[in-house]
Amino acid sequence: MSSILITGCNRGIGFALIKNLVQKSNNSTQLIATCRNINKAEELRKLQEANSNVHILELDLNKFENYQDFSKNVERIVQDKGLNVLINNAGISTKFTRLNLVKVDQLVDSLTTNTVAPIILTKTLLPLLQKAAKIDPANNKSKIINMSSILGSISLNDAGGFYPYRCAKTALNAATKSMSVDLKSDGIIAVSLHPGWVKTDMGGKNAPLEVDTSAQGIINIMETITEKDSGKFLQYDGKTLAW
Repeated sequence: MSSILITGCNRGIGFALIKNLVQKSNNSTQLIATCRNINKAEELRKLQEANSNVHILELDLNKFENYQDFSKNVERIVQDKGLNVLINNAGISTKFTRLNLVKVDQLVDSLTTNTVAPIILTKTLLPLLQKAAKIDPANNKSKIINMSSILGSISLNDAGGFYPYRCAKTALNAATKSMSVDLKSDGIIAVSLHPGWVKTDMGGKNAPLEVDTSAQGIINIMETITEKDSGKFLQYDGKTLAW
């Protein structure tokens, strides 16, 4: 893979993915990391300074008017090779989400960031994904990994609550399935991925999974998924989850 783009890399799983990919890539893969404010991403900047293949691009996912300019900046990095992998990782959660506490702005904000943004960003970067897939159709499939959550599974919901987050991730799963159908002829693979309950700011300190364990599992899935996996809902360890 000549290029990988990951959103939301200033901390948590996004940063862990970039950090682990740096160790594996040996400068052979262009790693594009996004964050909302580069001045607040100190650890990410250090990675960039130490590795010439790490590129940081600022992106506020809710400012859709900037997507086209962002795409042009990505194209300057990947050039004629296109974009091999897009990992829509950035997302938000909410604290009070029982039915009697849920608010309209929580639902709207979650759907905008966790569902609308990944769809529109994928649409914007699609020409670059298509370009990479065409270079070597037999072996060089482009891949879209939408970071979902087991909380987005309807079948596995036995606890209720989490209305903004659950609804947004369920909708993202539906979008992923449509992407897998719509982009099959382009040689583009699309999967939803549950990273596990991870010790991050979002997952909390009681989460059982270390962030590097999750990141390494995600990278393994990224490297090994094929056309037969497109449209699936996978866990970081490769397990297929119920919709």
